[in-house]
Amino acid sequence: MAIKDLVLEQLKRVKGPDLTGNIVDLGLVSEIVEAGSKVFFSVTVPAERAEELEPLREAAERAALGVPGVEKAGVVLTAAKTAGSPSSQPRPAPQPARQVPPQGGGPRKPAGIPGIASIVAVASGKGGVGKSTTAVNLALALKGLGLKVGILDADIYGPSMPRLMGITGKPTTIDGRTLKPMENYGVKVMSMGFLVEEDTPMIWRGPMVISALNQMLKEVAWGELDVLVVDMPPGTGDAQLTMAQNVPLAGAVIVSTPQDLALIDARKGLNMFRKVEVPVLGIIENMSYFICPDCGSRHDIFSHGGAEKEAEKLGVPFLGGVPLTMDIREKSDAGTPIVVFDPDSPNAEVYRKIARQVQQRIGAAQQAAPSIVFD
Repeated sequence: MAIKDLVLEQLKRVKGPDLTGNIVDLGLVSEIVEAGSKVFFSVTVPAERAEELEPLREAAERAALGVPGVEKAGVVLTAAKTAGSPSSQPRPAPQPARQVPPQGGGPRKPAGIPGIASIVAVASGKGGVGKSTTAVNLALALKGLGLKVGILDADIYGPSMPRLMGITGKPTTIDGRTLKPMENYGVKVMSMGFLVEEDTPMIWRGPMVISALNQMLKEVAWGELDVLVVDMPPGTGDAQLTMAQNVPLAGAVIVSTPQDLALIDARKGLNMFRKVEVPVLGIIENMSYFICPDCGSRHDIFSHGGAEKEAEKLGVPFLGGVPLTMDIREKSDAGTPIVVFDPDSPNAEVYRKIARQVQQRIGAAQQAAPSIVFD
């Protein structure tokens, strides 16, 4: 019998919210997702009883952990949306994705992560703009400034940190629950890519993604860090709101390519962070220009300067333009980012200049929080 079937059988022993029937036969359990020795699922409960029914979630988690081969269970409570009330997702999931904090007075500040001074999230309005490469080189440049740095790969569906950071293997647990982060180049790293095979598709719904993000944020032994760089998935969905609502973000760095279509998406991302009251640290123009390696001439393949003009128009800092070069691409694919492989190169200096600006902006707010970078 498959693990998910064994888990279902165990869950049939968990009574429903009113101690009548069981949560499986009552149709309260979502699809069970397996990821190696881990399982993820959600249990639907009435929104107004979410806090009261936390013991039910814990009972479901214990039941799943009772199945041989299951070492970890990510269980969240969810609530179906009813007329007049938004859906809710109690601990450990974030607040409802569609909720926008009230404009007057500001939302309640989320608690920080012990030991982490600032969290810098790197995100993009769309895919294919070099977000993850930007996140890695920004993190390594911050490390080069003397900071203690970690990277969280929040792109559950397309994790790339294992390859970009040249790390193989799987993380170990310290106490059977807390994961020990992987490490290379003096930077601590956690990614879903360490927990599943590279070619395994992550066919997960929102609650499972949210649960995984929370676990990688709060159930990893990060230790003392000056900055945690979060490589966000592209877009403006559950992962972005989870970060904005569950941890105190220092700000967002938006990364875009120069052309108009990419800037439209970057603008949407920037506005989303503003709505949830996350400060925007600035915009980076990636693939800003191309220098021919043979003749040395410059070519603006994707146009040039669009992100800088957009930053001026939106009233946010322009952090710099990163060129499109073979060196950056090849070194990234090989797991030897340009900042550590060729630290004296002009390309590495571009990232260091950006890192210095990011350091200044998050340092100014002394409450150090996550920054989000949009590719």
